[in-house]
Amino acid sequence: MIHVNEIAIDEKTILAEMQYHPADSQQAAMLKAAESLVIGELFRQRAAELGLHVKDELNDASDDDFLAALIDREVAIPEADEAACATYYQQNPERFTTSPLLEVRHILLAAAPDDELDRVNGKMMAEQIIKQLHEGDDFGRLAQKHSACPSSATAGSLGQISRGQTVAEFERQVFTAEVGLMPHPVETRYGLHVVWVDRKIEGKQLPFDAVKEKIAAYLNEKVERKAVAQYIHTLIQDAEIKGFDFAVSDSPLLQ
Repeated sequence: MIHVNEIAIDEKTILAEMQYHPADSQQAAMLKAAESLVIGELFRQRAAELGLHVKDELNDASDDDFLAALIDREVAIPEADEAACATYYQQNPERFTTSPLLEVRHILLAAAPDDELDRVNGKMMAEQIIKQLHEGDDFGRLAQKHSACPSSATAGSLGQISRGQTVAEFERQVFTAEVGLMPHPVETRYGLHVVWVDRKIEGKQLPFDAVKEKIAAYLNEKVERKAVAQYIHTLIQDAEIKGFDFAVSDSPLLQ
């Protein structure tokens, strides 16, 4: 049994709430459910203290409805001005740069993620192919002979690619590579890749005027999340809660 300022939350209510909080274990789901119910009860109690009527009937409103009404009433959330946006823009230029464009060829030696033997053999084969290419062998011929990718029909060409068009593990390595044959195989969930970057067009920084509204929205959301977390923390500190310890909670609301 949990008590929030002498209002009880029983086990049956917690068990019913668990369906909305999937987790790796029953204990973790119960913890999340209990936390949610406690915070929701704090919202309702504070709204009642302030005489706030959310959606006319308090029992019909969700926790989010109560929180929105309480934040509107009790929390002043500053908005990012142009100077703050300009500072963020200057300090994070990489966030406002268009994706590089690459022209890439590859040879895929397929191997399942959980097949260690295939992956070891694939890496050895990839290293052998890289050696052959350094010795002057033809990339297209080797792609047609070895690659498990449909691009083998076009000499291994993937055409022109930008960020977000390939899997993350491929992208992380290839987009930082120099033009030419990559010296080591690239490992992804699909297997091992021999990669040749034919051309690289670096990204360009977007002008501030084009992104300032997006920056303002991001900064405002960040400030609001922090304000909400602080407000909830204040409600918890001011309450008498028995049967639940927020010290063991990892809720992002409280971070």
